[in-house]
Amino acid sequence: MKLDRDLQREILTMLADAHPRAPEIATVRAIHDRVGEEVLASNLLYLEGHGLLTSGVTMSLDGSIMISLAAQEITSKGLDFIQDDGGISAILGVVTVRLHSDTIKDLIEAKIQEADLPPADKKRWLDLLRSLPADATKHLVQKLVEMGLANAPAAVLAIGAFLKSHGHG
Repeated sequence: MKLDRDLQREILTMLADAHPRAPEIATVRAIHDRVGEEVLASNLLYLEGHGLLTSGVTMSLDGSIMISLAAQEITSKGLDFIQDDGGISAILGVVTVRLHSDTIKDLIEAKIQEADLPPADKKRWLDLLRSLPADATKHLVQKLVEMGLANAPAAVLAIGAFLKSHGHG
C-alpha cells in the first residue's frame, strides 16, 4: 500500500521543524530517493487532502507526477495535528452547551411524571416547578448535577448495562 503512517509522520515532523521556512531540499530528496516518487506523492496528496500541508505535487496531462521538492509547507492544522495536546485547535474546538430554563424544566417535569408518586404529589411538585424563577431553577439544576456526579459510578454501570443489552459489549 502506498499510504504509510510512519512516512506521513516523518514528513509532518520535517515540515514542522523547518516551519516557517521550506524544508531543506536535501532532506526532501533523501525521503524521495528512499521511498520513491509514487509513494511520496501519494502520501503528500493524502496529507494535503486532510488540510495538513501543501504538497507541491502536480500531475501533468500525460499522468506523470511532478514533486516540487521545496514547495511543501505545513499548515496550522498540520502543526496542531502533530502536537500531543492537539494545539490551539483543541482550545478553539471547545463547545459550550446552553440549555434554556424551559428546556431544563421540561426534563425535570418528565422525570416527575415518570416517578412512582401519588397523582396529588406529582401535581403539587409540577406546579411548584413551573412557578420557580430562573435563579431558583439554576440552583435546582446545580443540585441535580451534584447528585448525578455523586452517583457517577452507578451511571457508568447503567451505561454498561445499556450497551450490553444493545449488543455493544
